[in-house]
Amino acid sequence: MKNVELDGKIILVTGASGFIGSNLVKRILTIFENVKVIGIDNMNDYYDVELKKSRLDMFENDERFVFFKGSIADKELMMNIFEKYKPQVVVNLAAQAGVRYSITNPDAYVEANLIGFYNILECCRNNPVEHLVYASSSSVYGSNKKIPYSTDDKVDNPVSLYAATKKSNELLAHAYSKLYNIPSTGLRFFTVYGPAGRPDMAYFGFTNKLINGETIKIFNYGNCKRDFTYIDDIVEGVIRVMQKAPDKVIGDDGLPVPPYAVYNIGNNHPENLLDFVNILQEELVRAGVLPEDYDFEAHKELVAMQPGDVPITYADTSALERDFGFKPSTSLREGLRAFAEWYKKFYNI
Repeated sequence: MKNVELDGKIILVTGASGFIGSNLVKRILTIFENVKVIGIDNMNDYYDVELKKSRLDMFENDERFVFFKGSIADKELMMNIFEKYKPQVVVNLAAQAGVRYSITNPDAYVEANLIGFYNILECCRNNPVEHLVYASSSSVYGSNKKIPYSTDDKVDNPVSLYAATKKSNELLAHAYSKLYNIPSTGLRFFTVYGPAGRPDMAYFGFTNKLINGETIKIFNYGNCKRDFTYIDDIVEGVIRVMQKAPDKVIGDDGLPVPPYAVYNIGNNHPENLLDFVNILQEELVRAGVLPEDYDFEAHKELVAMQPGDVPITYADTSALERDFGFKPSTSLREGLRAFAEWYKKFYNI
């Protein structure tokens, strides 16, 4: 692997007002003094735009950060950004997220996740970069029966359009790595959560509903398991990966061996959904978001599995540990405690 020095570099982060994107930008600006970070985000209203704005507010006085409001599906805009700033490292986190939303709004996924990612690859081809890191997803494993999920597993059976677009990103990246020698690393994220997260994620949606006295639906009758991964662990993983690009090597055929890699970033510790809900309840009460005498049982409903969902996600993170000496380690209680405390503060409860 080739070391990529980040200090003194121009780094492009797409999806910069998103959950992972904003945390990554914050971390880069904290660790490295002489960086310039170019952020882009379309600021769409898939969820609360005010939350996205509040994440960007963290950087408003930092002149090392330049923000563009726009879509990565806008090829002209992307070409202009690359030509003007010539980023050496690109982290593509912009995507239309959410499995369920992809069933009712497929256009958004084709635009952001396919056309948008193709534009990023074209820009990297025309303005060579030292490393392209991009978000894939644990959803590419589909209804894979073998656990834990390993990047060596065959992933040809997506169960949602979202998953299919993420698998397509990996295939496109592989082709561009081979054809144009672009060092690229895909990261399959596993159920990312934490403060200022995405309101469409279970822990956030459950909290909103419980506060309003609504019933929360627990899918697959509570028999789902998720490899919940805390945001700080995800960001630490991304920063480490950014600094080591796959080697450019010429193969026996005289052509480049694709400088291409894919890793899982997950907690390597799946939690049962019912246990997760219990910990969330305890932490919401502890933080004073909900009263101590809240009747949780009256607000829980066990329901069948949703289309596009899978019963378990479980990351094999041995390759990440081997190559980067890193393994996520934040416990679910620790992570949900941080979320509950943030929620109380952000919504003035």
